[in-house]
Amino acid sequence: MSVLTPTCYSKRITVVSPPILFDEGVRVILLDVDNTLTTHGSPDFADDVRQWLAEAKTVGLRPIIVSNNRRTRVVPFASKLDLPCISWAWKPLPFGYLRAMKRLGAKRKETVVIGDQLFTDILGASCLRIRTILCQPLQPEDGPFFRLKRRLERRILRKVSPIAHRAEFEATYREFTKN
Repeated sequence: MSVLTPTCYSKRITVVSPPILFDEGVRVILLDVDNTLTTHGSPDFADDVRQWLAEAKTVGLRPIIVSNNRRTRVVPFASKLDLPCISWAWKPLPFGYLRAMKRLGAKRKETVVIGDQLFTDILGASCLRIRTILCQPLQPEDGPFFRLKRRLERRILRKVSPIAHRAEFEATYREFTKN
């Protein structure tokens, strides 16, 4: 399996079932911020995200934010959700993932990474043999770098993921990230 192949896909983080994650042996969730928990750069989040996190904690999961963003972006956001966080994670390098797992005393086999980007969230976690869930980005990002990156992600998704529901996900992803 390619390091760019997510373990599974989800339209949105709030569609992922915390009880199913727990039943699958997951105890720790490493979460991306921008375009996974909230839109890019936003200090706010939807109520369903707070409800999802509450359900995750209720079933025994321990979420932690792992972000490449600056501390000034990540800490205030994480505080609003009452979550621990790692900023300047340097994803896809392993340092941020490993710091987060050490902080929560987690093993790789009981950890899952949830994020919206193949080249950071999925690649980094896969290299560490951590399960991954690729979510569709909440909102298209502006700028030529993001457009290029999303175009490359779409091409890779078509090639590396022979999963039954990938076609539906990829079609929606393509539609959603069109620029």
